[in-house]
Amino acid sequence: MIQTPFYLIDRAKLARNMAVMDELRQGSGAKVLLALKCFATWPVFDQMREHMDGTTSSSLYELRLGREKFGKETHAYSVAWPEHEIAEAVGYADKIIFNSVGQLERFDNQSASIARGLRLNPRFSTSGFDLADPARPFSRLGEWDARKIERVMDRVSGFMIHYNCENADFDLFDRQLTRIEEEFGGLLARLKWVSLGGGIHFTGEGYPVAKLAARLKAFSERFGVQVYLEPGEAAITGAASLEVTVLDILNNGKDLAIVDSSVEAHMLDLLIYRISGKMEVEGDHPYMICGKSCLAGDVFGEFNFPAPLNVGDRLSIADAAGYTMVKKNWFNGVKMPSIVIKELDGSMTVAREFGYADFAGNLG
Repeated sequence: MIQTPFYLIDRAKLARNMAVMDELRQGSGAKVLLALKCFATWPVFDQMREHMDGTTSSSLYELRLGREKFGKETHAYSVAWPEHEIAEAVGYADKIIFNSVGQLERFDNQSASIARGLRLNPRFSTSGFDLADPARPFSRLGEWDARKIERVMDRVSGFMIHYNCENADFDLFDRQLTRIEEEFGGLLARLKWVSLGGGIHFTGEGYPVAKLAARLKAFSERFGVQVYLEPGEAAITGAASLEVTVLDILNNGKDLAIVDSSVEAHMLDLLIYRISGKMEVEGDHPYMICGKSCLAGDVFGEFNFPAPLNVGDRLSIADAAGYTMVKKNWFNGVKMPSIVIKELDGSMTVAREFGYADFAGNLG
């Protein structure tokens, strides 16, 4: 038995998402780039690169990781590039996407050797969380004024338009893309490529992939552009779990089980967005599953189990690939989960373990 806690990435479940990726690529002509901000665990890039066209990044380090560990096409984006990073970024990237006209103009000479793009903010999104809404009031994410964009159109060959967030509604996607076509069509027709970003939940159960493919193809043909998507969650949804062990059982009005992991340290988005984790169990025995850090609200969620829990039981927190490993941290010095791969033949490969030296080295 591998010592918990560890993230368990299942190649068979990942393969299911990659098959949908192939279906979409073949039906639409679109290219798909892995969004490293969501998932950057490179020990499974060997599998993913066979079904995806490259990576897109949000920082210099993500950009370099994409170039060195994934290969293929590499898009560079940052909300703001500093002077000391721009030359290195251009050296790794096939395309560099600027967040603002000001950044594009500032680094005009340094970036002229590669394809350049600009982030377009359509001023609407599908996000239900203000924290994650790129179109929130006073958003810093992209340009929206067509007159301002017009003056730099001769220096860009594409736009990146990221406005979807866990959007499983094809009809909503269709309506919003139509609105983008109507409001920015004159600019789109002058481009060579358009990235529609990530956040389209096309690997979800029942999603009409064929309709999405046809809609993307129609968009591409109408404006004469290569379409890109930047899936993060869609690439890895359901493909991993966080494996934990019960350390203690107590009752303070509810039955509580404390496990050898921490929400704040290992699944931070649950706290940020105040949502529950997922566990694929059901039964008549309710427990609140709690992390072991000192934070009072370090709680994975409340779940019903088929039998009473005992110290030593192992639990699987489901759907734990996206925005977990990229956000894990050393809060309280809680042992960081190992990264384990479940191979297609069912065997387990420990890709990385973390110890005290990693904790200490992270602080000085």
